[in-house]
Amino acid sequence: MALRNLILLVNPSAQAWGMDARLLRWLTFLWTFMGLAVLFSASYPSADAEFGDGLYYFKRQLIWVVLGLVGFNLLVRTPLRYLLGVTHWFVLLLLGFILITRIPGVGTTVNGATRWLSLGPVPLQPSELIKPFLVLQSSRIFGYWERLPWRVRLLWLGIFVTVLLGILVQPNLSTAALCGITLWLVALAAGLPFSYLGGTAIGGFLLAMISVSINPYQWRRITSFIDPWADSMNDGYQLVQSLLAVGSGSIWGSGFGLSQQKLFYLPIQYTDFIFAVFAEEFGFAGSTLLLLLLMTYATLAVMVAIKARNKVHQLVAMGSMILIVGQSLLNIGVATGVLPTTGLPFPFFSYGGSSMIASLISAGLLIRVAREASEAEVVPIKSRRQLEMERRRFQNQRRRQGRS
Repeated sequence: MALRNLILLVNPSAQAWGMDARLLRWLTFLWTFMGLAVLFSASYPSADAEFGDGLYYFKRQLIWVVLGLVGFNLLVRTPLRYLLGVTHWFVLLLLGFILITRIPGVGTTVNGATRWLSLGPVPLQPSELIKPFLVLQSSRIFGYWERLPWRVRLLWLGIFVTVLLGILVQPNLSTAALCGITLWLVALAAGLPFSYLGGTAIGGFLLAMISVSINPYQWRRITSFIDPWADSMNDGYQLVQSLLAVGSGSIWGSGFGLSQQKLFYLPIQYTDFIFAVFAEEFGFAGSTLLLLLLMTYATLAVMVAIKARNKVHQLVAMGSMILIVGQSLLNIGVATGVLPTTGLPFPFFSYGGSSMIASLISAGLLIRVAREASEAEVVPIKSRRQLEMERRRFQNQRRRQGRS
C-alpha cells in the first residue's frame, strides 16, 4: 500500500467507490474540518491564557486528526472479515487498559475522574477508544447469535458487562450509558428475544441508579438540569452559561470567533460544551445546517445498512451510526438543557485525541460497509483454453443428442 494512500484526503482510488461510500467520505471530511474551525475559535482564549499560545489545543488536535486519518484510510481499505476476525483482541486489550486506570498511581485523574492513561506525554482514554471495537464485536456476536453455543454467548455477555462496569467505576456514567445503549440497540437490530432485551434494560437502569446514589455529583447534575436557575452560581452554572450562549446566537449568530461566553464564562467550552460556542457564533441558521448534516449522515448510514450483504455488516453500519450521530445528538441535548449534564464529547468537534480517533474509526467502519455493499461480485474471466474446451464439450453433447 502506497504511503500517500494513508495520509492524503484526495485519493484516486476513491473514485471507483459506490456513491454512498463517497458521500460518507466527504461528509466525514467536511464534519472534521468544521470541527477544527470551531475548536480553533472555542479554545483560543483559554489556550492563550493558560499556555501563552492561542493555538495550543488546535495544533494538538491537528496531530490527532492526522493520526486518526491514517487509521481511517487503513480501515476503509481492509475487508470487514479481517477486522471482525481480530476485533476481540482489541476489546480485551482496551478492557485491560480500562481496568488498569483504577490502579493507584497508574491512571490519570482529571476533575475527580480517573479515565486516562499517560503513555509518556500522550494521554489516552481507553473508554473512548473501545467504542468502535465494541460495535464490531457486538455485531459479530449478536449477528451470529443463533449459531453460537451458550458458553460463547455467556462469555461475551460477561465481557461486555465487565467493560460497562469498568467504565462506570472510573466514574464515567455517561460513557458507560452510551456504550450500554449502543450494545442494546445492536442486539435489538439483530433480533434478539425481547425477554433478554427487557431484562437487560432493567438491569442497566438499576446500575445507573446505583451509580447516581454512590456519586453525589451525578445526582446534583440531574437536579440542576431540572432547574439550573435555582443554583445558577454553583451546580447550575455550566448549563446556565451554555443556555446564555445558545440564546445569544439568535438567528444568524454573532459571527465566527466573536462568542462572548467562551471568554471565561462557559467552562470547558472546547470539549463537552463546544456546541454552545458554535450556536452562539452561527446562530439558529448554522445550528439548523449542522442538524441537517447529522440527518444526512444518519440517512446515508441507514441506506448503507439496508444494502449491506449480511446481518453482521448491517449491525456494524447501525452501531457506527449510533456512535457518531447518536452521541452528537446527546451532546447537543446537554448543551441546550434537554438532557442532564454529561461528559460526552461532540464527535469531530470536541478537543481530545481519543475521541477524534474513535470517531474516525467509526466513520471508517461505516464507509467500509458501504464499499462492500456497493461492490459487484467479481466474475472470473475465463481463458481462451477454457472457452475452447467448453465449446468442444457443447459440440460433443449436440452430436450425441443428434445420434440418439
